[in-house]
Amino acid sequence: MYEINLDPKDYGIEALMEGMGNTPVAVNTEDREKWADEIGAFAGRLDELSNRAKSLQTLFNSGTAIKATPASLKTFKIQMFNINDALNSSLELANKIDTQIVQK
Repeated sequence: MYEINLDPKDYGIEALMEGMGNTPVAVNTEDREKWADEIGAFAGRLDELSNRAKSLQTLFNSGTAIKATPASLKTFKIQMFNINDALNSSLELANKIDTQIVQK
């Protein structure tokens, strides 16, 4: 059995949880299936992002000429930094969640 022990205060959403109680309850089959579907969709989106990144890597590693204005190249670089920052934040959050789902 596993228990999810995420404290809303750790995520800045405690106001949304007022009055919900602190007693653990079993997650029913229907909810588990919904969560599994959501997580599967999320994993699919991550695979898509990975495939896009690999395609870009292949393009930049290829001998194909690439042209860009300095402004376009700077914009591209900024967007890559934005994606990297979002990924770093997501990985930090995922690691935090991983530590709060424990086997009992």
